[in-house]
Amino acid sequence: MTHRRPVILDVDTGVDDALALALACRRPDVNVIGVTTVAGNVDQRQATENTRRVLHFLGASDVPVAPGMTSPLVRPHRDAADFHGPNGLGGLELPPADGGMANVRAPEFIIQAAHKHRGNLVLICLAPLTNLAVALLLEPGLPDLLHRIVVMGGAFTVPGNVTPDAEFNVFVDPEAAAIVARMALPVTFVGLDVTTRVRLTREEWERCCSADHPEARLVAGVSRWAFERRRLESYALHDPLAVAAVVEPEVVELESAAVTVDTGAWRTLGQTRLARGGHGGHEHLVARDVDVERFRRLFSETLGLPMT
Repeated sequence: MTHRRPVILDVDTGVDDALALALACRRPDVNVIGVTTVAGNVDQRQATENTRRVLHFLGASDVPVAPGMTSPLVRPHRDAADFHGPNGLGGLELPPADGGMANVRAPEFIIQAAHKHRGNLVLICLAPLTNLAVALLLEPGLPDLLHRIVVMGGAFTVPGNVTPDAEFNVFVDPEAAAIVARMALPVTFVGLDVTTRVRLTREEWERCCSADHPEARLVAGVSRWAFERRRLESYALHDPLAVAAVVEPEVVELESAAVTVDTGAWRTLGQTRLARGGHGGHEHLVARDVDVERFRRLFSETLGLPMT
């Protein structure tokens, strides 16, 4: 029998979060024990509703959803509606959800799950790191309880996607990212250095539009805004790659380094830097290369998509 790793996804459900949720829910080696939501691509209320509807659409309404922080730690919330569309799901209107809500907020949900699954729980953070930062402040022993944390965030050797220096998730709440970067447990950062290299193309989207099963309909629906309204030829699958790095670690090549986050000057706010050789604090793992074809195969085969 395949061992199913307990996993929590921390999301701000927009387009690629929805696809990451589908990927995690369809993996036989992953047990999604909960999903936590936070303000990011959309506000927390919308992220929570989107998450519940995506899970319901995937037949995973039994997965509890715990709403989390409604704003960054010290800054106003900045969303990404221009990319994800007005409802965060590329305009896709999914049926209302009937799934249950967790009876605690996201940071407490993470702490309780970490105690229950001591040493086994994997936390996949696909959003600004506000929930995790608050959980760390509430439970300083959290790093000793978790098996692994994978963060979709940062731009270490490439330009950012909000400013020339900063990636969106880090830029939205740099103080939270700085708290996470200081934690003792090694965090795997899957940033723009690799996520921008794994993409869904217009041709692949058109093939998904012709397929008739939930996963393909989800891909087709959430991608419509990008291809029809924004007229893109492809877009990056940032969050699905972070999930792939958990279920098939060989898909990314990692380097050990300490990570620092700029929380000061506006020009470099949210910039993530590497400090090698033990300088700068606790060392983490940073994705520096990606096996694009291996990821594409994992993504398409898991979701049954006509991508190849």
